[in-house]
Amino acid sequence: MTEFSEQAVRFDCEGEVLVGVVSAPAAGPASDIGLLIVVGGPQYRVGAHRQFVELARHVARAGYAAMRFDARGMGDSTGETPGFDSQTPDIEGAIQCLQAHAPSVRKVLLWGLCDGASACAIYMADTQDPRVAGLAMLNPWIRSSESLARSNLRHWYPRRLAQSEFWKKLLTGRVRWRAALEVLQDGIHGLRRWGAGERADFRSRMLEGLKTFAGVVWVHLSDKDQTAREFSDVVSSSTAWQALKRRPSVQFIPLPNADHTLSTPAARRMLEADVVRLLKQIADGERGRG
Repeated sequence: MTEFSEQAVRFDCEGEVLVGVVSAPAAGPASDIGLLIVVGGPQYRVGAHRQFVELARHVARAGYAAMRFDARGMGDSTGETPGFDSQTPDIEGAIQCLQAHAPSVRKVLLWGLCDGASACAIYMADTQDPRVAGLAMLNPWIRSSESLARSNLRHWYPRRLAQSEFWKKLLTGRVRWRAALEVLQDGIHGLRRWGAGERADFRSRMLEGLKTFAGVVWVHLSDKDQTAREFSDVVSSSTAWQALKRRPSVQFIPLPNADHTLSTPAARRMLEADVVRLLKQIADGERGRG
């Protein structure tokens, strides 16, 4: 017995044709809460290790409609790639498409990985869309020359110095000191460039979108991921991000033994279970308000 159905869909976005797949429960109408998967990075709607396919199907089996799609210029969609910080029209068109093909869906949970997560926060800054009831963000992209340099100085260098292999190479003359010093200098210069006025527009828009959003926000952070470490470092060093983190509607959830794209089945199962749990929480909350 098939537990879900899938339909390929097409929709317009500023004159371009975008392609997606809607997964829905096989029996009966879906919940009035749906999931929109916003793809991050230079990849398409399947995702690394088929993680977007697995997530959408898991959600559909649990009774919720889900959609994954290719943004402009990616996968099977036409056009030029606008960059993650300019994907608001893509996301808005995808929400409309999901609702058209799953008519029971009134509210959506936006889910994104890496700069897909960042695009979701920016979407809320741009639109304050009342259809969005929750944001689920996996390893959000927040990189700047400062955040990368700070993360390397805080995490990578101390870890490297603690490795016995490093000292073996040092004692046998296999460490290239000039190259190592250049990397360290690049990190220090990264901090200085930030102080000299490097633009952080997309990060400001992310923060603004999250601050003005009244719904639930869950941030999953893989413990073996550089991007997650950078995000955590930015949050810990910013009073504005700290204030956001303290809000009752915001949760930061660690994913143990997980890398950036959740390459292990165990990590993907943890994430999938949490997404269904969040969808249920949102659905119960919506019913309570109704």
